[in-house]
Amino acid sequence: MFRLLIAFLLTIGTVQIAVAQTTDDGAATTDERTSTGGATTLEDILARQRGEQVDKSYRSDNTGQGNAEGLLGQLGTRGVASDSDVYRALRYGSADVTVSSKGPAASVLIQDGGMWWLNFRTGPLRENGTYVLGGMLIILLLFFLIRGKIRIDGEKTGRTVTRFGGFERFGHWLFAGSFLVLGLTGLLTLYGRDFLIPIFGKEGFATIAQGCKWLHNNLAWSFMLGLVIVTVNWIAHNIPNRTDLRWLAAGGGLFTKGSHPPAKKFNAGQKIIFWACIVLGVSISLSGLSLLFPFEMPLFAKTFSAANATGLPQLLGLNLPVQMSPQEEMQYAQVWHVMVAYIFIAIIVAHIYLGSVGMEGAFDAMGTGEVEEQWAREHHSLWLEEVQEKEASKATASPAE
Repeated sequence: MFRLLIAFLLTIGTVQIAVAQTTDDGAATTDERTSTGGATTLEDILARQRGEQVDKSYRSDNTGQGNAEGLLGQLGTRGVASDSDVYRALRYGSADVTVSSKGPAASVLIQDGGMWWLNFRTGPLRENGTYVLGGMLIILLLFFLIRGKIRIDGEKTGRTVTRFGGFERFGHWLFAGSFLVLGLTGLLTLYGRDFLIPIFGKEGFATIAQGCKWLHNNLAWSFMLGLVIVTVNWIAHNIPNRTDLRWLAAGGGLFTKGSHPPAKKFNAGQKIIFWACIVLGVSISLSGLSLLFPFEMPLFAKTFSAANATGLPQLLGLNLPVQMSPQEEMQYAQVWHVMVAYIFIAIIVAHIYLGSVGMEGAFDAMGTGEVEEQWAREHHSLWLEEVQEKEASKATASPAE
């Protein structure tokens, strides 16, 4: 009986100790973080796991030594700075860093602000960009299944008309060829880890990624040169006019067999693609140059400053930063570069379709520079009339032999 009484009392004592510890633990979690030196709580960890936004000010504002006087004499040569204090100060940019290299970004050892870029690049940016490219492919497939290949309706004459000269075709293929390689290497950079590592392994993918980076950086110059040549060659032929309105009203004849609205050297659809190439080409070139030379060509701090001066971002509830580190400049430039690239690739895919399998005789214009006369009459009748008038005037002016 005495032994049973002792066992009962021990059990009661153990339960009381456990309850007391639980109460103490609960009280500790409700204490202010400042009393623990800014430590992360269990609720912070659980909130991050749930994908909720966590206020990090208790860490970013707590990187000094004022919260660590109680540690004096306990950390040896570190003084009052523990590993956590040092890493936190480095992460939030309050550490007194001295480096031997004097580069503009050398003292930035950890850039916590880049996490938004990483999450956006691998999340919404890539996801929505995939929808853009996939949506364009689906549209073209449906168009081909419903409309089929656009054939030459009239009887072929067997005569050809020179549509593009050698220099025009050189500029086009320089621009187009470099764009295709840039687009492919860019997409491999974005998606390659998912699809190529399982096939080639990490080392194999590393080699592919390095090759893609080299090609992407160096072929950018060919792309920009081609853009200049294309602009100089064709900008005068791509000024909008009233003929373009009639062409658009008729849908360019793309959706109705036998419909051939008149057009000059470039129809309204081609003019839209031309100006899209110019605007997007200039934009993607500038962001690319900013990525290649981030210290010499920072774009976004100045751009955001000019935008803020208009007051429009404030009306939209945006707070655009006007002071950025080189890393931040590169992150904004990379995001813009990829956004423009997705739209650019989608447009060029549609252009490639219509210029190859989508329309009979269209590829010859850039392949050999010569097109079937009946093709020219159906798709660019006003231009054909101009060419024939010039040839007739030359024949009249030439003396008969």
